Amino acid sequence: MASKEKEMLCPKTCELIDFSHTLASDMLSKCEYPWEALPKIGECIRYLMENLDKDKYIQLSEDVWAAKSASIAPSALINGPTIIGENAEIRHCAYIRGSVLVGEGAVIGNSCELKNAIISDGVQVPHYNYVGDSILGYKSHMGAGAVASNFRLDKKAVNVGLGDNKIPTGLRKMGVILGDYSEVGCNSVLYPGTVIGRRCLVYPLTGVRGIVYEDSIVKSNGETVHRKAENN
Repeated sequence: MASKEKEMLCPKTCELIDFSHTLASDMLSKCEYPWEALPKIGECIRYLMENLDKDKYIQLSEDVWAAKSASIAPSALINGPTIIGENAEIRHCAYIRGSVLVGEGAVIGNSCELKNAIISDGVQVPHYNYVGDSILGYKSHMGAGAVASNFRLDKKAVNVGLGDNKIPTGLRKMGVILGDYSEVGCNSVLYPGTVIGRRCLVYPLTGVRGIVYEDSIVKSNGETVHRKAENN
């Protein structure tokens, strides 16, 4: 695909994620498209660990650091490399498998599973969610049971886009890029390689694939409308 066509098809990282609301800002700002960051998350977290303010952060175990102000349930299982940000909340039986950066004030809830993910400040992943190989933007929210699927059933590399307008990522695993302030309804499934723009709404029980542009509503019947048009 020509670079001009690619540019028109997919929002760039800076159009999806507010870099000022994640410790991974430097790494993300160097990635033109967000999936380029996914293989770098673990390395980024290890670098950040070396520069954490030790007056604010404490080491919980090997390659696991948490802010002293964070609330972490005793039943949570956290593998490294992982950083839990200030005032974050890790609830009962959360499972963090590693290469996860949890932002300030974020919530990782009951029985949620995360791996290789950037969770920006103020994000809520509160109930029975799976988020793998994904980036969640500032104050985005996953409803109960919503899943970011990261692996194709045919085991092929993940593409972004649909039909003739597909961008190859070269990645075997890619979940969702969820833009700032976007909301995903309960029990929705975000298919591998889904990119959702800022301020979008995904209705409950909805399967989403491809690219959803900012300020859109994705309905459970598959229809996508612009939020302003919906409000008129």
